Amino acid sequence: MAAQDAATVSKEGVTPGATAAAAPAAAAGSAAGAGSAEAIAAGDALFKGNCAQCHAVNDVVVGPALSGIDKRRPLPWIIKWVKNSSKMVASGDEYAVKIFNEYQKQQMPSFALSDAEITSIVAYVKSEEGKGGGATAKTDGGTPAVDGQAPTTGDDAASGKYVNVVLIVLIVVLIVLVVTLVIIANIMKDVLRGRKDLDGRDVEILDQKTDWMGVLKSGWFKGIVGTLFVLVVLYESIQGIMAVGLTQGYQPAQPIAFSHKLHAGEHQINCAYCHTSVYKSKSANIPSANICMNCHSQIKTTSPEIKKIYRAIQRQQPIQWVRIHNLPDLAYFNHSQHTQVGGIECQTCHGPIQNMDVVYQYSALTMGWCINCHRETPLNTKGNGYYDNLVKLHNEANAGAPFTVSSNGGTECSKCHY
Repeated sequence: MAAQDAATVSKEGVTPGATAAAAPAAAAGSAAGAGSAEAIAAGDALFKGNCAQCHAVNDVVVGPALSGIDKRRPLPWIIKWVKNSSKMVASGDEYAVKIFNEYQKQQMPSFALSDAEITSIVAYVKSEEGKGGGATAKTDGGTPAVDGQAPTTGDDAASGKYVNVVLIVLIVVLIVLVVTLVIIANIMKDVLRGRKDLDGRDVEILDQKTDWMGVLKSGWFKGIVGTLFVLVVLYESIQGIMAVGLTQGYQPAQPIAFSHKLHAGEHQINCAYCHTSVYKSKSANIPSANICMNCHSQIKTTSPEIKKIYRAIQRQQPIQWVRIHNLPDLAYFNHSQHTQVGGIECQTCHGPIQNMDVVYQYSALTMGWCINCHRETPLNTKGNGYYDNLVKLHNEANAGAPFTVSSNGGTECSKCHY
C-alpha cells in the first residue's frame, strides 16, 4: 500500500477534518475478519494512515484501485503482499510481478502490520466499494465542518444573512429619521419667522447661530480632545507591548508552494504520513524530501514546484522550509504528550489546516491561551488506575466539576517552565 518513509503509524488521531479520534489500530485485533463496525472503523484508521497516499478504493492513484481486491486475490496472498511485496516479486509470483511491471516498477514498502490489522483494512475497502469520494464533509447548503466547530448549515447561513439585512434596514431608517427631523426643524423656524406676534427675544432665539469657532477654541473642547488623544495613545501603546512576541496570523512565504488544502483536504492524506514523529516526539518533524518523492516520483513530475524538490535531492541539501509555529525557549512543550496521550486533534491548535493553501499561525499560542485550554479540557481517566484516587479526591472537593488538565496540576508553573 502507500509508501512510507518512517515507521508505520496506525492511529488516526490527526486525520484532517476529523472531529473525533478514530478507532485505534489495536481494535483491529478483536474485530478483524468479522466485517463488523469495529473492524471497519479500525481499517478506516489504518487505511488513511498507511494506504491513502498511494491508493483509493474506487480510483487509480499511484497504485491500483483496491475495490474488489478480496475477489482478485485470496486474503493470505494480500497479507503476504502487504508485509513484504519485494519478497513476493523476487519469488516470481505471477500476479505480484504483473502488478510490479504494470505500475512502472514502483516498489511498495513493507508494512509491520498484523494479520488482523490487514484483514480490517480489507473489511474497510469492501465497505467503501462503489461509493463516491468526498474530501470534506459538508452539510446541505452549508460550509465544511471544521474540527472543534459545528458545521455551518444552510439555515445558519440564511439566518446570518437575515440579521445583516435587518441591521442595514435599521441604519437606513435611523438616517432617514435624522434627516426628516432636521427638515422639520428648518420648516418650523421658517413658519415662526413669518409670525408678527413674536417679541424681540423670540426673534433672537430663532436667528441664533452656533459659533463653531468659539466651540473649537473653548477650553472644555480642547480638554476633551486632549484626553481622548492621550487615551488612544495609551491604549495603542499597551496593545503594542502586549503583542511583543505574539505572531498570530504569521504567514511566511515558503520555498516551495505546498498546499495543505490540496494534500490534507482534498486528498485526505493523514498528517502523520508526512509529520512522522507527531505521536512520538517532542516536535512534529518537517517531512524530508524523500517522503515527498514517495508520490511525486510518479505524480506531476514536470511541475516547476516539484522540480525544486528534485534539485534539493540532487544537491543533497534539505529544503529550507520557514518555521511558522514558534514557542519561546523558556517554555517546554511536548507534541506527543498532547497528540498521543491527550488525543488532541491537529485543528485544535493549528486551526482548519485542511483548508489552508498557505499555512499561517491560527492560534495565539500565548501562555494565557494554553492555560485556558488546560482549565477547560477534561482528562480521559477511564481505564487508567493511576487516576482513580486523584479523581476520587477531586470529586470529594469539587462535586460536579470535571477533572481537567488543571485539576491534575496542568497549570502549575513547573509543568512548562523548568
